[in-house]
Amino acid sequence: MKVGVFLALEPYTSVEHNLKLAKEAGFTCADITDTHSGGSMFASAGLSASVSLDSNPFDIKRLFEKYGMEIMTISAHAALLEASHPAEYQTREIMQAIRFAAAIGVRDVVTTETYPKSNWAKSLTYDQCIFTCAEKLYQPCRMAEDYGVNIIFEPHGPITDSISGIGDVMALLGYPKSLGVNMDTGNSWLGGTDPVELAKTYKDKIYHIHWKDLGPEWIPKRGTIYGCGFSTIPVGTGAIDIKGVIEVLKDSKHIKYSTLEVAGSADVLQQSAKYITDLWNA
Repeated sequence: MKVGVFLALEPYTSVEHNLKLAKEAGFTCADITDTHSGGSMFASAGLSASVSLDSNPFDIKRLFEKYGMEIMTISAHAALLEASHPAEYQTREIMQAIRFAAAIGVRDVVTTETYPKSNWAKSLTYDQCIFTCAEKLYQPCRMAEDYGVNIIFEPHGPITDSISGIGDVMALLGYPKSLGVNMDTGNSWLGGTDPVELAKTYKDKIYHIHWKDLGPEWIPKRGTIYGCGFSTIPVGTGAIDIKGVIEVLKDSKHIKYSTLEVAGSADVLQQSAKYITDLWNA
């Protein structure tokens, strides 16, 4: 398993600048971390590391190759709990990401439901949340299977932060072959779930891992926050049982890549990668 990075290493900078930083830090793989449909004013000005899903996928692949980097996944985090709206990142964008990934041989597209924003979404019952997530993923799952791409569900909201929530969405969709899980050690733990139990439950469906560790100051917040973007400490130095997750997953045949979601210097990234790799290969 290779350990790579999110392309969000320095804010207000371009994809290419972040690829350069990743290479300088000693990494050989990274995610397409942020995506959008159409054009972006900031991305056009080199002030955002976001990739347009309307761009030529091969241009992006060549840009990664310029820095000796492999593309691990494409992120397509969506607002699955919100009412359908053309201004929301939802089904259309996930389907665009699937086509983009398939064109350049990227196996996994990462999505999640995200936290509810509107009063309408906040008022949904649990069963209604399961339905609206599944409804928005039904056609993407069908397309993903046809293209040979996986949609991998990441813990990052009130549904995906629980073992039962992920399972109930899968069940309503009929357990599609193309729908897997993106293990996130930090988000699942912060949402109140035991990451080791999540790993055990979905071991055969976990295709990618996001590594985060969080310090003891986060313990009182467990079960009240649906994920966080990055940790600020090296993986292996916090309160999360990273070792336990690795013990469960290290013999998996599905996991080719994993991503550090760690904000900090190159030294912090390298320390985290070494900790994970040493345990994985032990």
